[in-house]
Amino acid sequence: MSEMVQQGGLASGGQVNRAARLPRTARRAQLLAAAQDVFARNGYHAAAMDEIAERAGVSKPVLYQHFPGKLELYMALLEMHVDELITRVNDAMESSSDNKARVRNAVSAYFDFVDGESQAYRLVFESDLRGEPAVQAAIDRGTDACTAAITTTITADAGLDEERAQLLAVGLVGISQVAARSWLANNRSMPKEEAVALISTLAWKGIGGGYPLQST
Repeated sequence: MSEMVQQGGLASGGQVNRAARLPRTARRAQLLAAAQDVFARNGYHAAAMDEIAERAGVSKPVLYQHFPGKLELYMALLEMHVDELITRVNDAMESSSDNKARVRNAVSAYFDFVDGESQAYRLVFESDLRGEPAVQAAIDRGTDACTAAITTTITADAGLDEERAQLLAVGLVGISQVAARSWLANNRSMPKEEAVALISTLAWKGIGGGYPLQST
C-alpha cells in the first residue's frame, strides 16, 4: 500500500509537490529517521512534532497517520534501538567459543552502539523521559536482556551459580556502557579499537583472573 503526501520544496511553477508516493513501511522508516535526528539533538521534551514533520518533508496529518502522538513515536524509536543493542550483545556471546574473545566482543558491541551515526544511544542511555513508566520499562528490558545473555554464558562456562554469574555480567555491562560513553564524549582522539582493547583487557583480567573462565 502506498500513499500520496505533501513533500517539502516547490515545483518549477511554485506549487508544492504532492506527487511523491511511498509504501507505508518506507514512509514509516522515513518518519522514524527524521524523528531520530530531532530527538537525539533536542531530547524528548524540546522536540516538536512540527519540526519532525518538516524534517521528513510531510504534513503533520501524515505524521499522525503513522504515530498518534509524540510519545508513541518516541517509544517506537526507543524499542527499536533497545532491540538493536540486545542483538549486538547476543551476537557477541555467540560469535566465538573463546571466552576472552566473547568479553572483547561484548565490550565492542557497546562501543559500536554509541558510535553509531544515528546517536541511538542517547535515547537508550541518556533519555530525558525516564520518569515515564513505558520508557523506563523499555530501558530496563534492554539492560536485563544484555545481562541475561552474558550471565548464561558465564554460568555455562565457569560453573558459577546464577547469582555470582549475574553479578559479573552486570559489571561487564556497566563498565562497557560507561566506558563507551566516556570515550565518545572525551577521548575520540584514541582509536576505538584501542579503547575496546583497554576495557576488554581490564574486564577479562577481572573475570578470567578470579574465576575459571578458561579460553577454549
